[in-house]
Amino acid sequence: MKRLHWMAIVSAIALMAGCTDMTPQQQGTMSGAAIGAAGGAGIAAISGGDAWTGAAIGGLAGGVAGNIRGGRQQQMGW
Repeated sequence: MKRLHWMAIVSAIALMAGCTDMTPQQQGTMSGAAIGAAGGAGIAAISGGDAWTGAAIGGLAGGVAGNIRGGRQQQMGW
């Protein structure tokens, strides 16, 4: 189980490193989804729920929030 955990962390870091040629909206979506998935899995594991379900829900919510934030940054030219 620990091996799977570390592989997930390394994969997330590799995905984040590949965001250099993306628009701010795309970067926001990817970052939000990754952070949301990690947070959702952690909260679900602490509360006794299924970590995979928490990661899926958190990733979806984080991706939507990141997309909205990245879209606003793109409109303002940041």
